[in-house]
Amino acid sequence: MSETVLIVDDDPVQRRLLEAAVRKLGYAPVLAESGEGALEVVASAAPRAMVLDLVMPGVDGIEVMRRMRRRGIDLPVIVQTAKGGIDTVVAAMRAGAFDFVVKPVSPERLARAIGDALKVEAFEGATRHGRRAEKKSFSFSDIVSRSPAMERALALARKAAASDIPVLIEGESGVGKELIARAIRGESARRGKAFVTVNCGAIPENLVESILFGHEKGAFTGATERRSGKFAEADRGTLFLDEIGELPAQAQVKLLRAVQDGEVDAVGGRRTVKVDIRLISATNRDLLQQVREGRFREDLFYRLNVFPITVPPLRDRKEDIPLLVQHFIGRFSNAVPGKRISGISAEALEVLAAYDWPGNIRQLENAVFRAAVLSEGEVLTVAAFPQIRAQMGGLAAELSLPEENAAAPAQKEAESGTPDETGRRQLHPGLLSALDERGQMRTLEAVEHEMIRIAIDHYGGQMSEVARRLGIGRSTLYRKLREMGHDVPKNGGSE
Repeated sequence: MSETVLIVDDDPVQRRLLEAAVRKLGYAPVLAESGEGALEVVASAAPRAMVLDLVMPGVDGIEVMRRMRRRGIDLPVIVQTAKGGIDTVVAAMRAGAFDFVVKPVSPERLARAIGDALKVEAFEGATRHGRRAEKKSFSFSDIVSRSPAMERALALARKAAASDIPVLIEGESGVGKELIARAIRGESARRGKAFVTVNCGAIPENLVESILFGHEKGAFTGATERRSGKFAEADRGTLFLDEIGELPAQAQVKLLRAVQDGEVDAVGGRRTVKVDIRLISATNRDLLQQVREGRFREDLFYRLNVFPITVPPLRDRKEDIPLLVQHFIGRFSNAVPGKRISGISAEALEVLAAYDWPGNIRQLENAVFRAAVLSEGEVLTVAAFPQIRAQMGGLAAELSLPEENAAAPAQKEAESGTPDETGRRQLHPGLLSALDERGQMRTLEAVEHEMIRIAIDHYGGQMSEVARRLGIGRSTLYRKLREMGHDVPKNGGSE
């Protein structure tokens, strides 16, 4: 059976073109003409990949990816747009895009993007299942870090584990708040009891109370049977409420009572139910600011914020990046049957360490997983991280390496990452910098001249090959060399 690929574009001509291209590649296309329509299809049809237009009226592509992430939908998304600027690339990648193509996309580029997305998605499900089966318990010794900033957070968490005090874990998305919660539970007196997690931001507003506190049969349309709710499920154990700042006002009232009195009221129920839970909450928002703005109850905030722990973002604990990368390589080394990833090159690790990781550890984990699945060799090189290179180097084209470059024997991992005489860090020799030493855009002439120099080095001075690969005639190449101040044979040269 063909894999299903969702195509989302408000332009009917673009939809038909993509539909034909996707069908020709052997996949089953499903169409949506808006962001709202895309979210409905994702919820009902469960496609394996998505080709998503970024610029649409109403809910645009960036918002589609954000809503998918909030709902816990992990679908590889290939975004496309007519504007290939670096700001667009960065915004798309930060929103969770798997790949990025510029209209009009060639069939070869589309085939490669969809193929890579489906390849990673296929292994991802099995890997996640393996992760869940790895360990039923989790402790602080399982958290990878040597950062002083992270050690301070862990020291507080260890103290919290010694009691049943309510804990509020604060930090950006992807920093590992749930891991801290699991470690607290794993070293507490409730370690053998239930650990129930709820992503408050992923629950439809009209179902929040039912999911948290339960409901009786017939309490509302669709309530065909009685449900106990997450508080009851966590009785005598630990309840982890992630993204608690997303809770609607009515649910905050009932949550306050549950925290204060240890009692919950099921929707449609006639009596309260006593529960004994240890509550750990987490948020990526500034809850105190939400209190000031009237969007979060002050009394509930102080009930939750008894023992606050702030988890630092990855950009403030970069000394952890090598440890985390090696940890993820160990986990994903056998992601592809018959291939084993043994490590990462020094140049690639230096690129990862220089990046700011707006998606934090979750983004780093996904980047290493993708690289492990798609890498052709046993060692991850700079070429295995095209999205990261694109965001750092400012070149949208770097999102997809030309196949001939990837296969060229002359292209090796060179001694990059070392400072030059000005103290500036040099790019990998296969990359072009868009900015000069003052941070200003370079002229097209300067970039062209550098490209010619790189091509001459890359093809060992074989000028016919250089001209062919650059898509210009040999006479044009020699003219440009003269403009650069190089001596060339008067007859144009022969090889």
